[in-house]
Amino acid sequence: MSVSSSASEAERLKNEGNEWFKLFKFHKAIDSYSAALEHTRTPVILCNRALAYLKVELPGAAIADADEALKLDPGFVKALYRKASGHIELGKQKEALKDLKLVVQLVPNDPDAKAKYDACDKEVRRLRFFEAIVSAETTTPSQRIKLDQLRVEASYNGPRLPNNGESIDQEYVLAMMKHFKDEKLIAKRDVIWILLKVLEIFKSLPNFVTVTIPDDEEITVCGDTHGQFYDLLNIFDINGHVAPNNRYLFNGDFVDRGSYSLENVVTLLALKVLYPEAIYLSRGNHEGLSMNRVYGFEGEVKKKYDEGVFDLFSEVFNALPTGHIINRKVFVTHGGLYSKDNVTIEDLQKPSRFGEIPESGLICESLWADPQPMKGRSPSKRGVGLSFGPDVTENFLQTNNLKLVVRSHEVKDEGYVVEHDGKCITIFSAPNYCDSIGNKGAFIRFRGDTMEPKFTTFVHVKHPGKRAMFYSSAFGNMMM
Repeated sequence: MSVSSSASEAERLKNEGNEWFKLFKFHKAIDSYSAALEHTRTPVILCNRALAYLKVELPGAAIADADEALKLDPGFVKALYRKASGHIELGKQKEALKDLKLVVQLVPNDPDAKAKYDACDKEVRRLRFFEAIVSAETTTPSQRIKLDQLRVEASYNGPRLPNNGESIDQEYVLAMMKHFKDEKLIAKRDVIWILLKVLEIFKSLPNFVTVTIPDDEEITVCGDTHGQFYDLLNIFDINGHVAPNNRYLFNGDFVDRGSYSLENVVTLLALKVLYPEAIYLSRGNHEGLSMNRVYGFEGEVKKKYDEGVFDLFSEVFNALPTGHIINRKVFVTHGGLYSKDNVTIEDLQKPSRFGEIPESGLICESLWADPQPMKGRSPSKRGVGLSFGPDVTENFLQTNNLKLVVRSHEVKDEGYVVEHDGKCITIFSAPNYCDSIGNKGAFIRFRGDTMEPKFTTFVHVKHPGKRAMFYSSAFGNMMM
């Protein structure tokens, strides 16, 4: 193909990618941009692909494309914006500030560039102030709370915890869920009580919890729900409410993105307190400060309650189990597998999980890793964790005498995907993710005697008017 023909084909493929992007088909857009880049590598096409990568939450790949664009044209401002956005997705605001400082140097008279830099600088200063306060604290949020001094306002007319707020029952949880459905909040004192009780439960559990299901009973495994409370209610309508004979496992990412994250996670935590052996909750990569600051949960909790409640949520998230093993056959964790072979369940129980999600190691990889079709391991396009192949899955299962890995962490068009010769399943339970992607949600049922997966898919239901990311930081919205 001649140089002119190759350039024409690259332009056609770039335009094709742009059309896919407009339709929110970001993976197809990435494919078109990638095909265009095989003909010619230009900063424009690289930055278009970088934006698509950001939309599918692959900030590491977006940063790599932006870096390549800057090598081709060091003054390409859009590449610096893409790089800053990638750093923000990773919760690395200080790195984003460096990118935006370069933008301002390149276009000093651009008011939009100055506004983005100022917003980022303000956020970095806020985080430094927060870090200074936390480092000075000698007690945890749960230790500082005086529950007996909290009072419910006389004007509150919602459901109340029974026995003067010292116990929980099914009637209360169902009334709470209805109250939430009507866009009403429960008493702050009751939220705190639920958080303190569930914290006690989580602190008593190992990193990976053994779950035993009788032969003639079932458990339902759900993936990300991301603050889509009305879709959570729909799961219960389809599949029945949590009960001792109708167990559930929710595999992380209960919050962020969706703007009913508080209602979503409080419902799950209240059910855990009510039925501790009937519902199991794993930590996702969004149950952590760096994600909550950008993607909405921090802003939502502070708007609906206050900073103290948010701090207590963070302590609860830091105590969530990293994963579960069902009937000694099915390994369930949010992200995936590991950067070395022969990792045992005993190895996974050793690290202390009680803190923010680390940037490397077994806990990080459990929450951030993704499967890939080719053998071996590759750097993650997310910029955290890794991608692991079918041979890695096979080694892990054989090493631990297991039969299946179930993970979440990725949007799938049908709500689930089976990979690695049927030995690795991705399950995602937030349909029409971010009110725009158009994907289905799904869940898996396992019967105790066979532990064979049975899939149910479902579409999204209408929710009230608060759009996705409604509570995210102004700076986060500005950059995305």
